[in-house]
Amino acid sequence: MTFTQAFILFFLLVQLIHFLGTWKLYIKAGRKAWEAAVPIYNAFVLMKIINRPKEWYWVILLFIPIIQLIVFPVLWVETIRSFGRTNRMETILVVVTLGFYIYYVNYMLDVEYVHERSLKPRTPAGEWIASILFAVVAATLVHTYVMQPFVIPSSSLEKTLLVGDFLFVSKIHYGARTPMTSVALPMVHDAIPFTGMKSYLKEPQLPYFRFPGFESIERNDIVVFNWPADTLTVIDDPRSPAIHKPLDKRSNYVKRCVGLPGDKLEVRDGYVFIDGKQNELPDRAKLQFSYKFLPKGRYLTAEELVNVYDITDGMGNAFDVNTQKMKKDTLIFPAVTEESFQRLKNNQNIQYIEKSTLAKGVRDKSVFPHSENYNWNNYEFGPITIPAKGMTVELTKENLPLYKRAISEYEGQNLTVKGDQIMIDGKAITSYTFKQDYYWMMGDNRGNSQDSRSWGFVPFDHVLGKPVFVWMSWDSNAKGLNKIRWNRLFTTVSGDGTPVSYFKYFLILLAGWFVFNYFRKKKKAAK
Repeated sequence: MTFTQAFILFFLLVQLIHFLGTWKLYIKAGRKAWEAAVPIYNAFVLMKIINRPKEWYWVILLFIPIIQLIVFPVLWVETIRSFGRTNRMETILVVVTLGFYIYYVNYMLDVEYVHERSLKPRTPAGEWIASILFAVVAATLVHTYVMQPFVIPSSSLEKTLLVGDFLFVSKIHYGARTPMTSVALPMVHDAIPFTGMKSYLKEPQLPYFRFPGFESIERNDIVVFNWPADTLTVIDDPRSPAIHKPLDKRSNYVKRCVGLPGDKLEVRDGYVFIDGKQNELPDRAKLQFSYKFLPKGRYLTAEELVNVYDITDGMGNAFDVNTQKMKKDTLIFPAVTEESFQRLKNNQNIQYIEKSTLAKGVRDKSVFPHSENYNWNNYEFGPITIPAKGMTVELTKENLPLYKRAISEYEGQNLTVKGDQIMIDGKAITSYTFKQDYYWMMGDNRGNSQDSRSWGFVPFDHVLGKPVFVWMSWDSNAKGLNKIRWNRLFTTVSGDGTPVSYFKYFLILLAGWFVFNYFRKKKKAAK
């Protein structure tokens, strides 16, 4: 079922329920019964009945996913109050019965329409509730379709984005995606805070739909997207439980898009090559690699690691891929830039230091496509062609591991293998044409980032938005006021050179607003 078909079906169902439950009330309000049956027009008539004719925009909000979950209860309450049912218990009943208490009022009670009903809340609590509802509707609208706050949880993009950065993610750059999970708490992702309880119902699910954006994803853009699986079973981790969430409720990840649809991508010694040419990163991006080292004399302190060598990702024991054991005598820095490496080489307390990589041909089973046919690892990977919408690839049993997940999971095809034949819906195929674009997302921390090297392509329908602004940055390892990274407040994510903080300009504008508001109120009071 397409988005359009689902929308029409939902629309007609709502119209039928509304007509059957309100036509007598329309008559008592001096309207005609047929007016309750005419789609959209009946909503404008209802606005007049509940004495809110100027608030026509509520009609639009009725058909916006998630927003409608807030608007519908408000209209149910307003409807029964327009016919004198103002009792608190009745208000509760109309909400908990999902509006069907209106049927009881419509058919069982002899009610009278209240002309020119006052809309002013009768109590201070009512005023608070009205204000909160308006704020929730406005915030949910912005959060769902325009801009969403996001916090950086890991160090995969360290130096560009730091752990503890609080971002604003624009959803309009690449096109806002309408929610697919239609019943969910507003402004909450997959769990209710502090409870761990799910914040949504898996059903019903709406089809995927995205509004047009004003730009496409470009190479090296930092992108926020839904993790394609939300379970480590995709990287052959038997300890990970299988988790199945709706697409828009999967965990939010942020990575750098280094591969675009149609690119032939390869990783050599941790560096990305596109069509044989090394990818050039913007100057704000700082690649980091894992380095193993043997200490001599005293250990480096945490303060030295951060303040002298700009290493913020800690350290641990080096792992021997051959013996599958930790090397107790050799330690590892998981995230070191080239500049930091040059300084560490000259430290008298380090006996030796070298990049911790895997040689070409050494297979890491946790690396995509998790097949014995591909001896790839995080440092020596590919080449692999990234699917593009409309692109046709020849399919064989040998290259099927590269595209199987995209075809079966992301494009919803019933793909099976029978003997030497690859089949979709029981029909043998030798090629496949992709229905959407795919991207290759990687972290700048090449030695300590779970990214497309672990789970493969990221389809465009998983893309959430583009980070544009750091409004707050919190360093949990610092103390006192130093926990706030003041130089990162109100900085842009993209751009050239060192990020510039616009926090002082924000404070000036805020002070100006308070001064203006003070004199405006003073002038109004004088009149």
